[in-house]
Amino acid sequence: MATSGTRASRTPVQLAALVVGVVFLLVGVLGFIPGVTTQYDTMQFASHDSDALLLGVFQVSILHNIVHLLFGVAGIALARTWSGARNYLVGGGVVYLVLWIYGSLINHESSANFVPVNTADNWLHLALAIGMIALGLLLTRRDAATR
Repeated sequence: MATSGTRASRTPVQLAALVVGVVFLLVGVLGFIPGVTTQYDTMQFASHDSDALLLGVFQVSILHNIVHLLFGVAGIALARTWSGARNYLVGGGVVYLVLWIYGSLINHESSANFVPVNTADNWLHLALAIGMIALGLLLTRRDAATR
């Protein structure tokens, strides 16, 4: 059975970016599904008053879900090339690191929390930052030396 040339030529970093992108896309869609997102009727566009919780844990808003969808589309698109995949993972990890710092410094009950984020989001953002940066750097370490 012949395999697709695209699949056969995908590098580990491209596969990682693709998987991360698909997961973000899935999370973005799930954020709009009542039941998967509890307190769905309280969801706001962008406000700390949005009490909607993805999986009953992570505070979300329409803006938050749209960001997940956009991150997903970006991951899938950038996974087409080695450099795009690496930049998506490392750059996206840096974005999530900044978001973790932001979420750690702001008062979650203030208007500064417009995304919105809660404590569970903060820890997930830190894990995403570390994971994405690690994937982007470790999966390209040997390849970068030969490029």
